[in-house]
Amino acid sequence: MILVRQEIGDVLRDFRLQKGRTLRQVASKASVALGYLSEVERGQKEASSEILASVADALDVPISTVMREVSDRLSVLEGMQVFPDVVPDDLVASVESELSLH
Repeated sequence: MILVRQEIGDVLRDFRLQKGRTLRQVASKASVALGYLSEVERGQKEASSEILASVADALDVPISTVMREVSDRLSVLEGMQVFPDVVPDDLVASVESELSLH
């Protein structure tokens, strides 16, 4: 079974590590107990939307970016391909050139 809380925790941890911040630094800046944030990152606790917003803010990452990453990971886990929001320019050009040849 796919656990959304596990994916949220993984995404928060990944962003924290990318930013080079410790769990203690993020917990302090987000005004969240260190132990609680640790449990959220490990997927053991469900974080409220307020906690998620505070942690995202402490990481200087928009909450929409966090949720987008979670969504993309869930799509992969569900066996769905993640498609880009826009068609790459080189693909458009190659299709247009193929169409003009016929």
